[in-house]
Amino acid sequence: MPKKVNDYGGDLIKTKRGAKNPMVTLKRLLKYTFSNYKVATVFVIIGVIISASASAIGSALLAPIIAMLTPDESTGQIMATMSDIVPYIVAIGCVYLLGAACSFMYNRIMMYIAQGTLKKLRDEMFYKMHKLPLQYFDTHTHGDLMSMYTNDVDTMRQMLSQTIPQLVSSVVTIIALLVLMIYYSFTLTIVMLIMLAIMILCIKSIGTKSAKNFLVQQQALGALNGYVEEMTEGQKVIKVFCHEQKAREQFKIVNDKLNETGSRANAYAFVMGPITNNLGYIQYIMVALVGLALVLSGNQVGLLSAYGTFSGTGLTIGVCAGILVSFLGYSRSFNMPIQQVSQQFNAIVMALAGAERVFEMTDTQPEDEGGDITLTKGEMAEGVWAWKKPVPGGKPEYIPLKGDIRFYDVVFGYTPEKVILKHISLYAKPGQKIAFVGATGAGKTTITNLINRFYDIQSGKITYDGIDIKDIKKSDLRRSLGIVLQDTHLFTGTVMDNIRYGRLDATDEECIKAAKLANADSFITHLPEGYQTMIKGDGANLSQGQRQLLAIARAMVSECPVLILDEATSSIDTRTEKLIEQGMDKLMEGRTVFVIAHRLSTVRNSQAIMVLDHGEIIERGNHEQLIAQKGKYYQLYTGAFELE
Repeated sequence: MPKKVNDYGGDLIKTKRGAKNPMVTLKRLLKYTFSNYKVATVFVIIGVIISASASAIGSALLAPIIAMLTPDESTGQIMATMSDIVPYIVAIGCVYLLGAACSFMYNRIMMYIAQGTLKKLRDEMFYKMHKLPLQYFDTHTHGDLMSMYTNDVDTMRQMLSQTIPQLVSSVVTIIALLVLMIYYSFTLTIVMLIMLAIMILCIKSIGTKSAKNFLVQQQALGALNGYVEEMTEGQKVIKVFCHEQKAREQFKIVNDKLNETGSRANAYAFVMGPITNNLGYIQYIMVALVGLALVLSGNQVGLLSAYGTFSGTGLTIGVCAGILVSFLGYSRSFNMPIQQVSQQFNAIVMALAGAERVFEMTDTQPEDEGGDITLTKGEMAEGVWAWKKPVPGGKPEYIPLKGDIRFYDVVFGYTPEKVILKHISLYAKPGQKIAFVGATGAGKTTITNLINRFYDIQSGKITYDGIDIKDIKKSDLRRSLGIVLQDTHLFTGTVMDNIRYGRLDATDEECIKAAKLANADSFITHLPEGYQTMIKGDGANLSQGQRQLLAIARAMVSECPVLILDEATSSIDTRTEKLIEQGMDKLMEGRTVFVIAHRLSTVRNSQAIMVLDHGEIIERGNHEQLIAQKGKYYQLYTGAFELE
């Protein structure tokens, strides 16, 4: 099998730095988010515009109030009355109240959009996961895949529900304030924009360095989850071999790597806020000093020429003071959205890193379903399995499913540079029991993987009832094969549910019959709730042998014409194995069966035994013929017999 990536050890994680194209990822994420929520998006945009504009308008209404409260230059008295000021105060209150209501509205809607988007994304990921080839799971740790569903998706939640509305609000606020500031004072606006340019350059410089490390952090987090998942599953082995100290040392390496990448990524992101804050204070002081200098020098026209031109208002001290105070408020308000954006920067780059990892998974080429020949039962004749081959312009052709499987000069390797099977040729006639024996790594399980088309061969040909398996739809090909794998896996559910997994329309009676054939009924009936006993944690409350018996019962209930038994009785005692064989002999009647076993006693009654060595068939024949040859099989059999 190919080696998994993300080895746990010295150099731990070989990862790429930074997202491939952050803007492309952002554009795709936004399109993915809002394409299904067009009406809600319109309400969000309207709410953001009103809320952001309310802040700018509220500040603008302060200018006339300050002007009215400034003493008259000639009399030194305040000419305005309370009745003059109250309408402005009421207007400010109404504007801010409207802004708060709109802010509440669009934030609630964005939360609805964000949660709906993440649900859709997880659905799509899970749907796509079941279409990915087996090789994908061989090259990605389970913990890393889980990290995509949890950590990577959660980073997008914060960005969609909080950061994007904040960004839109900030942009609208900046535009509205910029228009007002130009209107009031073009001179001070230039001063403020110069400082803004310096601030943006700092944000860009720091942000670029921060973004390069966030993808590495997400990958390191996935590797950490993978390691923890692996160690959790292997706790018994760790304790038996007293491997706790070594496991802790390896975890420290993985955790240190995450700490290193996380610290490096967040170091830049966290300093961005204080830097932009202090640059904002400097900007405020510069605007105040320039404005004060212009006022004290008597250059009110240079300070407020635009206002005077468009409003026709006399540039009195009160007007100048009111507008200068308002402008300074605009300056602070102008800096605030920029600072908010900078504070959200780490959330943005983390979300883009997570989104890129998720999109890489969803963009992975799905498993090719193969040809257009499908499996049917009862269409050709009642109760008869057959291959349905479409004929252009005519009635489909039916080929009876007999279980005739043949290999013609098959060459295969999990990687092109390392060949596992070398020019394998064999045949299994309908109803035959074919056994594969040989040392570990000889290629026995690989042959059964090729029959299932878990992997495709490099050269040669495999036929099923005379049909090239490449022309058969993969799901139908696998539906014709009942399999008991070497690694037994049980799902959360009842015992009955796990047996019925082999055929979802099987009745309880059929499941019980299959359990009896597999000799599993005796232990099942002794469970607390019998067939309704819940199984959790991959059958942690059952022995390895009991789990394997359930897997055999699952294969039996499937009623598949071909059976593949990959070390199906490896965890079962000899007495139980004999009882199972009696039931399986009945089950195998009329079926083609492929058996992989290290116990040579289980393959003695096979019609043909293939002895494999380093990916080649070196001997073939029945038990008596191979014993007579006194070759490799003879050595394996007599050695096993002597050990027994």
